[in-house]
Amino acid sequence: MIANVAVLAALTTFLLVAWLAGELTCLAPYRVALFHLHGPLILTTARLVFLHLCAAFYTLARWLFLRDTGRKLTHLDQQLLASDGVHQDLPASQWSAR
Repeated sequence: MIANVAVLAALTTFLLVAWLAGELTCLAPYRVALFHLHGPLILTTARLVFLHLCAAFYTLARWLFLRDTGRKLTHLDQQLLASDGVHQDLPASQWSAR
């Protein structure tokens, strides 16, 4: 899940930078001076945007994909305790009769 989030955040950051580059074409004659004077600040800002997007997409992915985990685990536990549950398919070391 983390790899997918990082790819999505990198793609979004790249698209944002590309859009900004298209919008700020008026600054093209000054690009050498801008990158020389403000390059570290621009790079740091891009990194922070990437990290914030990673956090936002990770939170969204956890909310979307892991919201029913507790209910599913409770259901599986109830099946393991039942006499005709799924424990017949599992090795004896993975379940215990309570």
